[in-house]
Amino acid sequence: MLRAVLILSILITVSACDSNVALSKWESLPGYWEKDRAVEFEFPAPDSLKIYNVFIHVRNTNDYKYNNIFLVVDLEFPHGKTITDTLEYKMAYPNGEWMGTGIGSIKENKLWYKENVSFREAGNYNIIITQAVRNNGEVDGVTNLEGITDIGVSVEEAVQQ
Repeated sequence: MLRAVLILSILITVSACDSNVALSKWESLPGYWEKDRAVEFEFPAPDSLKIYNVFIHVRNTNDYKYNNIFLVVDLEFPHGKTITDTLEYKMAYPNGEWMGTGIGSIKENKLWYKENVSFREAGNYNIIITQAVRNNGEVDGVTNLEGITDIGVSVEEAVQQ
């Protein structure tokens, strides 16, 4: 009985903390991210009268051997417009310690993608993410980016101050 109450309390606390999350989606990877594999998230337009922040989530293990990650992200609008961004995010501190949250060998990084966005077009939006990591001095990208276990996106209502 005590265990059930504890679990229920934790669930209520977690759901209360994420009350501004309009969308959260994840895709698991097999411990690596292939160079040509696009991770795609389709979602219906949230409330067009509200302002949102969009985040990319990356979970990595100690098998990830880089201190940063390069991503190419396409945001496709319902009526055909596409915005493409090439982004770099730090994944580790200068001393080699992983950034992000988590216990044990898996860390999750919540990365800013778009800030103060309005989804004014009705219909479905797509966020398509590919990795673009390259070794120094090489033209071709890393074929299998080891240590990446999950990719996600979240759309969260912006807190107006």
